[in-house]
Amino acid sequence: MKTPAKFRENFWPRVFSEFFESENLPEWSKRFYDGEEKFEIPSVNVKENEKDFQVEVAAPGFEKEDFKIDFSDGTLTLQAEREKNEEAEEKGEMKRKEFSYTSIKRSFNLPDNIDEDEISARYENGILHLRLPKVKSVEAPPAKTIKVG
Repeated sequence: MKTPAKFRENFWPRVFSEFFESENLPEWSKRFYDGEEKFEIPSVNVKENEKDFQVEVAAPGFEKEDFKIDFSDGTLTLQAEREKNEEAEEKGEMKRKEFSYTSIKRSFNLPDNIDEDEISARYENGILHLRLPKVKSVEAPPAKTIKVG
């Protein structure tokens, strides 16, 4: 049975993407706006074992110098920025010039058992690897009963 109106499957994604200045809805869901600053939230893998947490952050196209990692008040924040300029010239006249700016940012609230002085990071093959060592657990002294006098 035919309907009198033609249904466009991409209507709502297009409306959202135009409103939020993104080309497609999945990209919009990963892009956030902080005033004038635009940044994307990178995907992560988090592994835990007895000694530490290991975090892998997908961040292709960056250099290790692009990253800034801060730890304050139990929150680990990582961010990176990159600006890329590409030019194509034809017969001495500029035919096209493209600017590309990418910024990523992600924060993690860390548990109390992280040894903040031993947090380390390395960047290779588009993945930022963070190692968050745990402090050795210190046994709490046994409970003490206090008599009221």
